[in-house]
Amino acid sequence: DAASTPTSLSRDWLSVQEVVDAVSSSSCGAISVFIGTTREDELDGRKVIGLEYEAYELMAQSEFTKLCADIRERWPTVTHICVHHRLGWVRPVLPWQISSPHRHDSQQAIQRCIDQLKANIPIWKKEVYDTQDSSWKENAECSWSTRNKSSSESV
Repeated sequence: DAASTPTSLSRDWLSVQEVVDAVSSSSCGAISVFIGTTREDELDGRKVIGLEYEAYELMAQSEFTKLCADIRERWPTVTHICVHHRLGWVRPVLPWQISSPHRHDSQQAIQRCIDQLKANIPIWKKEVYDTQDSSWKENAECSWSTRNKSSSESV
C-alpha cells in the first residue's frame, strides 16, 4: 500500500467509516481515531447547542499539507493520514484517522495533529448557545492568542 494523505474541509456531513476506509491497510495493525464533538457546556446560564466553523480554506489546505509532512517526518512508519474538518454549523466536528503498523506511532501522531491543528490551521470556532447568543472562541495554542501571552510580554 502506498502512503496516502486525504484531507478535506467540507460543509457536508462527515462519515467516520469513509475516513476509516481511507486509512485501512493490510500492512497496518493500528488505526488511531480522533473525533471532535460539541460539548454541551453551560456557562453563565447558557448551554452550548452547536458550533459554527469558518476557515481561510486555501491557507488551511496548505497548512494541512505541512502538518501531514511533519507527521510523516516525525513518525516514518505512519502509513495513512486522513484529515477531515467540517465547516459551517456542526455537531460532530472532525474525524481524523492515522494508521501505522503499531499503535504507539499512530497514537502519538494523532495527538500531534490535534495540537498543531489548534495552533496553526486558520479555522475559527463560534459557540452558539440555547439563548441564541454566540461567541467566537480562540485556541490557547495559537501564537496570536491573547490567552497564550506570557507575563514577560506584559508591560
